[in-house]
Amino acid sequence: MSSYQKELEKYRDIDEDEILRTLSPEELEQLDCELQEMDPENMLLPAGLRQRDQTKKSPTGPLDRDALLQYLEQQALEVKERDDLVPFTGEKKGKPYIQPKREIPVQEQITLEPELEEALANATDAEMCDIAAILGMYTLMSNKQYYDAICSGEICNTEGISSVVQPDKYKPVPDEPPNPTNIEEILKSVRNNDKELEEVNLNNIQDIPIPMLTELCEAMKKNTYVRSFSLVATRSGDPIANAVADMLRENRSLQSLNIESNFISSTGLMAVLKAVRENATLTELRVDNQRQWPGDAVEMEMATVLEQCPSIVRFGYHFTQQGPRARAAQAMTRNNELRRQQKKR
Repeated sequence: MSSYQKELEKYRDIDEDEILRTLSPEELEQLDCELQEMDPENMLLPAGLRQRDQTKKSPTGPLDRDALLQYLEQQALEVKERDDLVPFTGEKKGKPYIQPKREIPVQEQITLEPELEEALANATDAEMCDIAAILGMYTLMSNKQYYDAICSGEICNTEGISSVVQPDKYKPVPDEPPNPTNIEEILKSVRNNDKELEEVNLNNIQDIPIPMLTELCEAMKKNTYVRSFSLVATRSGDPIANAVADMLRENRSLQSLNIESNFISSTGLMAVLKAVRENATLTELRVDNQRQWPGDAVEMEMATVLEQCPSIVRFGYHFTQQGPRARAAQAMTRNNELRRQQKKR
């Protein structure tokens, strides 16, 4: 046993209650202050719980904010202001700076013909601005003044060289009107295989129920007249992507499919790409601008699908990897060349 453990052994059988009974009231109060658990660094606790109460003054009651502010204002007014070390008199000292005039040396002076001197002397600020732009002094004017003078054959600057740059006034572009397509009528026409319906455009309709979109994809399986099917910005997810994939496996008349700007994940895109391999009539496919990046595996699958499907001549997607991008570009060039040769025949 070490010496430290031997030193602790003598305190093992001490009776704490007996020691407390022998303490005086002052000693008990001091012990109570020592045993209080305080956290002075916790700013979430009130001040009374972050430090010990070291006063003997009785509480004065609840906080009166208005009375405290009035007392502080009164105390601030009663405090005497400190005198300035140097009193302010308003006197201006020194002389104002006047920039000296620089005389141009004789070797730097430029002598023009009398006709040019007269023309420059009578030129307006707008004409001087155009002359400076033609001479390449673009640092003396704004970009708009410079390019207006270069691109236009007439004097078009209405301000001078030292004028304040004004922002261009653009015409407000009105918002696009909402899509007026009636989904129920479209669904009915697709089910009836209406020969006058060749395009289904549901772009920017964000409140289409998922069951209705699923029924529309189910009806498209047996439709033989619709050539274009667009679901841009319809908040479609993987369930709709799976329904579109099932539709592509059976439909043999669709030529254009656009499902851009939706919430389709890599799983849904992979299902659509696998279904495209089984479809020989689709010529245009657009799947860009989804909510999340599909990943390297999906981009490699896109390049493989374009290589194995010569019918696709237009593909909408921005590749992030160089390898799939190069393969896709080569496949699209080959597919378009094959289509051109078929048209010649």
